[in-house]
Amino acid sequence: MVQAVVALVAMAVLSTVHAPRPHAADLHRGRPLSAIIGQRDLIAAALCGTVAYTMMNLVMTSAPLAMRLCGLPISDSNFGIQWHIVAMYGPSFFTGSLIARFGAPVIVAIGLALEATAAAIGMSGITPMHFWAMLIVLGLGWNFGFIGASALVVQTHRPEERNKVQAFNDFLVLGMMAIGSFASGQLLADFGWTVVNAVVFPPVAVALICLAVAHFMRRRTPAL
Repeated sequence: MVQAVVALVAMAVLSTVHAPRPHAADLHRGRPLSAIIGQRDLIAAALCGTVAYTMMNLVMTSAPLAMRLCGLPISDSNFGIQWHIVAMYGPSFFTGSLIARFGAPVIVAIGLALEATAAAIGMSGITPMHFWAMLIVLGLGWNFGFIGASALVVQTHRPEERNKVQAFNDFLVLGMMAIGSFASGQLLADFGWTVVNAVVFPPVAVALICLAVAHFMRRRTPAL
C-alpha cells in the first residue's frame, strides 16, 4: 500500500517535469556506435558501472537466503535489506556534490572498494551484525560506484550521441545485472555464502585496474 502511494506521488511530481524533446536531426548525427564503444574511457566507465551493479545485485540477492540458511529469523533479513536500500539511495543527495568536488574516477574507485569491503565483511562471519554491516556497506558502494560510473559515461560522448551511448550502456549494465541475479541463487546453493562473496573480488580488481589506466591515459592525452 505504501509503495503504491509513493508511486502515485512520484507520477504526479514527474508529470510536471517538461524535458526538452530531442530534435529529429540529432538522432542521425554523431559517430556510429561501433566507433564510440571502442574508446578506452567508455570501456572503463561501462565496465565499472556493470561491475558495481552486477556484484551488488549478486550479493544482495543471496543475502536473505544465506541468513535463513544460517538460522537467522526473517525479521533480521528484512531489517538488513531495509537498511541496504537506504544505503543505496540515501547518499544520492550528496553523491553528485562529491563527484563535482573530487571527480568521478575517485568516487567510482571508492564505491568499488566499498563493495570489496562488503564482501570481506560477509566472509568474516554469519552473525546478524555481519550481514547488516555487509548490506549497508554494499549499498553505499553501489551508490558511489554506479552513479560515479554513470557520470563517467556522460563524459565519453557528444551531446548528439547520448541516446545511442546511454542505451548501449543501460543494456550492458542491466543485462549483466539480470545474469548475476539468476546466478546468485545457484552459486549459493552449489558453493555456499563464502564463495558468493569471493566472486566479487576479481571483477572489482579488473574494473579498478581499467579505471586507473583510463584515468592516467586521459590525463596524458586530449579528451573527446
